[in-house]
Amino acid sequence: MDGPHGAAVSAVDFGLKGPRGWAFRGIGITAGPGSLIAVEGPSGSGRTCLLLALTGRMRSTEGTATVGRHRLPKQLAAVRRISGLGPVPGVTDLDPALTVAEHLRERAFLERRFEGSLRGLLRPRKERATESRLRIDTALRAAGLDVEALPKGSRTAVRDLERLEALRLSVALALIARPRLLGVDDTDLKLSDAEREAAWDLLRSIAANGTTVVAVCSEAPEDTVVVSTAPRAEADVRETADTGDARAATDATDAADAADAADHSDDHDTDHDTDDDKETADAVAEARRA
Repeated sequence: MDGPHGAAVSAVDFGLKGPRGWAFRGIGITAGPGSLIAVEGPSGSGRTCLLLALTGRMRSTEGTATVGRHRLPKQLAAVRRISGLGPVPGVTDLDPALTVAEHLRERAFLERRFEGSLRGLLRPRKERATESRLRIDTALRAAGLDVEALPKGSRTAVRDLERLEALRLSVALALIARPRLLGVDDTDLKLSDAEREAAWDLLRSIAANGTTVVAVCSEAPEDTVVVSTAPRAEADVRETADTGDARAATDATDAADAADAADHSDDHDTDHDTDDDKETADAVAEARRA
């Protein structure tokens, strides 16, 4: 059952296959509203594809998943309406030339335009501005971003933000829409140990306030709902090592970097490079428009 804010997430034998093979396969998830779900696995194992599939930005090809009351892959648009994306390279990239204030104003305007009714759009300008300001302030507090502490305050350009600050800004932008499910990619990429812990504390706080969070990472904290995209052979190697089995498990295979992307009613196949550095850009080429 859904909570007042977050959406429960479940999946059975969830998989996505593209022109070059399986991006991910056999995924099982059981997580209640307000859970912190960590998608763990090596780069190139389909982590980003799974994140986008669970938020309705890519169409799965095997099994089923449920987000709130909506089933995947049949109800992609409905899942998109209740989910938001924080930082996802190639999909939600921040414009380095824009300031923090410009990003926030643009997102609030878009949310007001696409979410509100005609009657809402006809409200007095002052009333609409107050609503936007409230949404922005609430999102910034939830993301832990103190704009006044930035080098130039709200006029600080994105290019001048530290990586953790940029992550907080991306999360704040997503939270302006008040999503029930928040997706965050590369949570622990290029962060120091202290920054990594701060990032996870941020996501724990968001989940504790009711929003379900799905976060991609290379190593999941112990207090999360862990979902692994590691290739089956690699998982077998880990299990063998953990149990002390003397048999050597070798020749672990990597999952193919490929996915079918879906945008509303259109399906498109996207070719993917096997180069890890290109995984995200290739996997989400069609998801940009979602």
